[in-house]
Order: sequence, then structure tokens, then C-alpha cells
Amino acid sequence: MRQLVAGLAKRGGSLAGATMIAAALLFPASAGAQGQQGPQGQNGLSNLFGGIFSGSNPAPSQAPGGAQTGAQPWSGEDGASGHPLMTAAAIREAASNFDNCVAGMWPDAARRGITQENFQRFTAGLSPDLRIMDLMDSQPEFSKSIWDYLDILVNDNRLAKGKEILAQYKAQFDATEKAYGVDRYIIAAIWGIESNYSTQMGDRSVLQSTATLACIGRRQAYFKDEFLSALEILNRGDLRPEQMRGSWAGAFGPTQFMPTAFKRFAVDGDGDGRRDVVDNPTDLIASTANNLKKDGWQSGQTWGFEVVVPEGFNYMLADRAKTMTVAQWEKLGLKRPNNQPFPHPAEKAYLLAPAGAQGPGFLMLQNFRVIMKYNPAEAYALAIGHFADRLRGGQPFVQPWPRQERELSKSERLELQQLLAQRGFYKGTPDGQFGGQTRDALRNFQVSVGLPADGFATSDVLDRLRGR
Repeated sequence: MRQLVAGLAKRGGSLAGATMIAAALLFPASAGAQGQQGPQGQNGLSNLFGGIFSGSNPAPSQAPGGAQTGAQPWSGEDGASGHPLMTAAAIREAASNFDNCVAGMWPDAARRGITQENFQRFTAGLSPDLRIMDLMDSQPEFSKSIWDYLDILVNDNRLAKGKEILAQYKAQFDATEKAYGVDRYIIAAIWGIESNYSTQMGDRSVLQSTATLACIGRRQAYFKDEFLSALEILNRGDLRPEQMRGSWAGAFGPTQFMPTAFKRFAVDGDGDGRRDVVDNPTDLIASTANNLKKDGWQSGQTWGFEVVVPEGFNYMLADRAKTMTVAQWEKLGLKRPNNQPFPHPAEKAYLLAPAGAQGPGFLMLQNFRVIMKYNPAEAYALAIGHFADRLRGGQPFVQPWPRQERELSKSERLELQQLLAQRGFYKGTPDGQFGGQTRDALRNFQVSVGLPADGFATSDVLDRLRGR
């Protein structure tokens, strides 16, 4: 799922999913950190959640042009984002012009070297999948807690399968590590989390999905590039249309490449003349490694460390923009569980406290930021890093999570923002979604009432804002 959610399709693209229970909703990344994702971070992760919570669905019957006759229909309602192009009337109007919109992209396709014959062949019979409009703008009432998220993604079954994959394709991983210097366990972790080792890759036509989004809705310019890039892939012969099936946002393959990400990072690992990241494990492993390398992966380094944060710590320092050397963090009292030493004290890191003062802390290094380029959500990157460590034989996190805490509902998150605004802490428009501005406001409120300024929204904090 390299992308997480509609507004989230990731890295110029990589992953993209069908549900909104993505990590980006837990820890939204700053704008611009898009890595492979498409609309805001939509990777295979979303596909994975879809499979986890609704079970694996058989591919629906297909109508000419890839239309999904068995798929859930569009609701016919306005999108939750409130964007003018997401009103029901705007969607219907754009859908009625779909054929003209697709045909109108021929000059751009020609400039990319796509033949007219292939353009006509691959676009013949395309019809809009309007159900995507609901998926693009859906907003979950509840988001997952970080510990629930990790429990779902890093489990015994996936670990066992990951170890099988590492053994089965040892020769490919060996060659890839030698060529790219990227940790095999990170690649295996991405493969496992994005598609549950090729078992949950999505069943929507990439051409149909990207054409729909290129002509309808609020991300047309972005998806026009994705659609034309998908045509380029087919025109070149790297993949066949039936291989390009994936998430509603257009991510495909075991590690969920968006079409534009495929163009940037896919490589022909075995020299057969095709870059097949769907059915060729050699190309898949090499292409995923090439992606991470080009995003700045540091060979021989880890992603980060679990740390014990001392009582009374100033959590205003737990900020991605506030980096210090590991040695400087040690001077502030941070240490590894069981007092294990840090291998490279001069490395720069930032502190992440995903469950606030009640849970474990993590010092995040450069490779963690690289994983976030693959998907700009800290929860996703933490899951990838931890899963990789477990695959290489590491242990679960040592410190407990505050499992007694529950995630606030959307209405409670909205109320919290409104109360912060009433008290002068929050300057944005309350929308029920927590980003950096909300966390900063929450931290300042926590300071004002003598709580650790960890930015962790709990029912207790909400009650204090209510004056209880």
C-alpha cells in the first residue's frame, strides 16, 4: 500500500489503499514528504487494512474496459472534504465528460512516445469507477492506536512468511544487498506490510483508477501524470494490463509502486529486457532497493532505537525538526532499554513519542526518514523498521504501550480542536484530523495545566479542556 489514503496517495508514487485506517491518520507527515506515495501517502498499506478488516475479497467480475460490475457502487453523495470538485453534481458532470477527457490526453501521450495504436488499444472501453470518489474522501470515525496498528502488521504469521521469503529468494537478496547496499530485512518488511507477501495487492485496474482520478475529483493534475505513466509502462512492454491491478489510487505490485514511482525506480534485475515488479522477484527486490537507495538509504545503518525517556523530560523536544546527536540525547537522560549502548553516538536523530509520556520513545535516524519517503507516516515507518528488526531475529519492543487509553472518535477530535481554539491555542479550522498544528496547540495547553507536553490526545486531556 505504499500510499495511504486518498488525499494521501504517496510518492510520486508508490502505495495506495482502499481503506482509511492508514498510518497517516495516526501521525500525519508534513506536506511535501511524499516519497513514493501518491495522493497523500496511499500505499499498499491501505490495501492491507482492507484485507485485514474485511477479509480477502475475490476479484469482481469485469466489464469491458476494466469496469467492475461486482464492485460497490458510488454513494452519489458529496465528498467529505468539501472540495468543489468533490460535490455530487461536479462528479456527475465530470463523469459525463469522461470519454472526452481521456481522448483529450492523446497529445500528451504522444509527447511521451506512446504510439497512437497503443493509446487507442489501452484506453478502449475505459469507464469511470465512481466508487473511488467515496474512497478518496472517506474519513473514518475512529483511527487505530499505534499499538493496535503494530499488533496488526507485525504478527507471528507475517514474520513466519517473511522468513520463508528471505530464504526462498536468498540469492536475489544477496545480489541486491551487494549492488545497492540496502538492508534485505527492510525490503522484506515493505513487501510483507504492503501486500502481505503478494496476497493482498488490490484488484482494481490501474488504468481505470488513474483515468478516473485524472478526469474526476480533486487531484486531477496529479493523477493525469499517473495515468500517462501507466500508459508508458504498457507501451514499453514492461508489464501487461492484467498485471497492473492494485489499489483505488493506482498502486500495484507486491511493494505497491505508483506508475510514476515505477518510472523512477524500477530496474531490470535479471536482464530479460523487462522491469516486472509484479511477477518477477528479482526485479521486485532490486527495484524496491533502488527506490530506497535513491531516497538516501545509508548502508550498514539502522533506522532507529527504542529509548527510555526520563520522568520530567521536556517533550517539546520530541519534534522531527529538532535533531541532535545521539550523544546529546544521552546527556538529556535518554537511554536504551537494558542500558544497551548506542553504536554510533555521533549520529543525528530526532525523538518520536507516538504514545506520549505514557509509552516508549524512539530515536529516529536518517534511514527512518528514508522509509518515510516511501510512505510519509511515522506509524508506517515505525512498523517497517520494527518488522525488519524482528525478521533479523530482534525482540519485541521492551516498554509497554498505554493500552488502557482509547483513540478519540472523530467527533471528540473535532471537539478537542474547537476547545483548543476557544482557549486561544489552536488557530486552524477544526476538522477532526490531527496534524502538526493541532499537536502544537495541544502541547501548549498541556504546559499550561502542568501536564507533560507530549501532544498525546487522551480522554483525560479532553475532559480538562471541558473543564471537568
